[in-house]
Order: sequence, then C-alpha cells, then structure tokens
Amino acid sequence: MRHLNFLCVSLLSISFSAPVFAQQDDVESNTQDANVSDIETANTDSSVEAKKPSHFQSLKELKELKNVRAKDFKVNANAAQSDDVKDPLQPLNREIYAFNDMLDRNIVRPIAVQYKEKVPDDVRSSYSLFRKNLIEPWNAVNQLVQGRPLRALKSLGRFTVNTVTSLGLADPARRLGMPTEEESLGTTLGYWGVPSGPYLMLPILGPSTLRNSLDTVAEGYANPLNHVMDNNDQQGLMWSNTVVGGINTRSRLLDVEDVLQGDKYAAIRDIYLQRLNYNIAQKKGQDAAEASFIDDETDDQDDSDTENSQ
Repeated sequence: MRHLNFLCVSLLSISFSAPVFAQQDDVESNTQDANVSDIETANTDSSVEAKKPSHFQSLKELKELKNVRAKDFKVNANAAQSDDVKDPLQPLNREIYAFNDMLDRNIVRPIAVQYKEKVPDDVRSSYSLFRKNLIEPWNAVNQLVQGRPLRALKSLGRFTVNTVTSLGLADPARRLGMPTEEESLGTTLGYWGVPSGPYLMLPILGPSTLRNSLDTVAEGYANPLNHVMDNNDQQGLMWSNTVVGGINTRSRLLDVEDVLQGDKYAAIRDIYLQRLNYNIAQKKGQDAAEASFIDDETDDQDDSDTENSQ
C-alpha cells in the first residue's frame, strides 16, 4: 500500500508541477532572443506570449482526456498501432514524462554519473546480481502460474545455487546452464491473454501499461528483503536499498541514452511496448520476428506453448 499511496499523491501533483519545469528551458531561450534589439524585443515579446505554452494551455490539453472512452482501456497496446489507440492518455503521459525528465536531468542523472565514476564496476555488477537474485522466487511463482513448471524449477535452482555459493553476489548458476528469465505479474497476465490496456507513464517509475502498473506493488511484497526489513528500525535500510537500486539501474543506461533522438517520449514508449510484447510472445513460443508487432487479436499457439513449457 505504501507504493500505491505514493503513486496516487504523485499523480495528483504532477499535472500542476510538470509544465513549469518542462518549459523552463524554452522560456529562458525565448527571453534571450527577446533582448537582441529594441525593435525585435517588442515583436518577440508579443510572439513569445502568443506561442509560449502556459499552465492553462497544459490544463486544456489534459481536459482532452474526457474524450477517452471505456473501450480505449481494453486495447492490447503494441508499437505498430497509431497513437490514439496505444496511447489515448498521451496528454497526461507527456506531462508526467516532462516531470520525470526534469527529475532525471537535475537529480538522478548527475548522481548516476558520480555513482558510475566512483563505484568500481565489479561492485556495481555484484550489487545488480544481488538484487536480481532476490526476485528469482517471484520469477518461479509466475512461471508456475504460466504453466511452465520446468522453467520454475530452473529459477528456484538459480536462486539456491547463487545464494549458497555467493549470497547472490555472483552468477555461477548461469555457467551451470540455468540462465535467468525475468518475470512479472503483468507478463503473466499478458501470457494468459489479458490485454495490456493503454500505455502509461508513471511518476518516477517510468514506462508501463495499465496491466503492468501493478508490477511495482506486487514485486514490493514478493521481494524477501522487504519483509526482512519491514520494521520501524530497518525502514531506512529498505528505502536506501530502493534508492540505490534505482541509481544503479540508471547508471547502466548512461552508455545508451544518446541513441534516443527526436521525440524521446515516443521513442521510449515504442521501445517499451515492443520489448513487452516480445517477452510475452517469446514465452509463448511465437515467432520472434513478429512478436514486437502482434495484432490485438492473436491466435493461440497451443503446440508452441506446450513445447516452450518443457
């Protein structure tokens, strides 16, 4: 419930705070242009006022959400669909993205850069493996629900081998033929045909869908470390682990962030939906070449499911 309450409070505040930070650079740029000359100042001032996005204009865009209908939430979003199908909540999503981007540029990314420079690569790698190992039992639960018991046994085997040999700080299980396969509640629901719903940009947490927005809450309860630290004396350690985990994840994206060009919001959205559908289709044994751009209505592949479950 702590995660859910946090998200609700964030959503309520973002529609008011995001436009201010998102437009700060544009306003500064327009102000500099307005000071070129006295004549240009008079003309530029009027044009800036006419073109500058305002808080009220942002609210006007958000009011467009009233046109969203109930059937829009039943979509199975994929990257090949038009924006109005896969992303009917785009005005709100872009406001949240602007808020997240402001936090990233001013707080998260600078910390991640320092973290990567000051913390040795071996330490960062071991910490990533430790966090990934903790979620292996939850992976196994999802794989059982998906009807893939042999894969669930491999996940439990990974957890046992890595925990006993290195407390999860290394990955000897991979060398024994037990590679990791990450799961989530949203992936399991998608495996059984539950539509993803529209694309969502969550405050701080980033890209998601209506279906996968439950993952953070579910994984919070599934992580054994959260139960060990779930008392008043260790709340600080639990939240510190969460924050450092986020910084650690962000530091791993520093080398690839320059790949995104143009409309970064749209690029992030389509990459996320593409990967989401690919993961689900791969587990169902569907053709990997078509997995990222599957239609809303796909045929069941019972033979492939049976083979994949082995």
